[in-house]
Amino acid sequence: MKCLLCESLSLSHICQPCQETFLAPSLYKRKILNNIEVISFYKYKDIKDLLHTKHTDIGYYIYNILAKNSFAKFAKNFDLSNSVTSVGIDDTIDSGYSHTAILNKTLKSEFIKPLYNILRASNPISYSGKSKEFRLLNPRNFIVNSFEAKEVILVDDIITTGSTLGQAIEAMKANKKEVLFCLTLADAAS
Repeated sequence: MKCLLCESLSLSHICQPCQETFLAPSLYKRKILNNIEVISFYKYKDIKDLLHTKHTDIGYYIYNILAKNSFAKFAKNFDLSNSVTSVGIDDTIDSGYSHTAILNKTLKSEFIKPLYNILRASNPISYSGKSKEFRLLNPRNFIVNSFEAKEVILVDDIITTGSTLGQAIEAMKANKKEVLFCLTLADAAS
């Protein structure tokens, strides 16, 4: 097959040289609701076309490549005195896979334990391309399924207005969980 970025022959959808050149993560930080830090690895504009594959046949492969180059590296270097749980935002399977579950899975390490089917939107409306006003008028109404851990890392693919993560943080707080920080692939504000 051909690399999606340089069109060279490759055994992967994105060749290793392109992964090293174009998908080397950086850290972008911003604070949202209650001063919770959101750490992102890419600027949205730099990987926009790759992110838009999430509802296509190759999205599964692209999200695995992005996760390996960012979330997995983060997990490898993450050190905490105690174990923490990571939870994907609405990891419902769509188009044959869940993009947030892929990201969450790559966080598995000595200190991070990914959990699945924990945080689900009872209002599955899409926020893609919608205004902040639309997002505020149409809350996701998250349901938190029971789990033991008290400290949580929230995982999503993109932060735009912070509305989805803010609602997820509130849902966790209402269930007596402490969100330590959030991780996203890309920040639309960066």
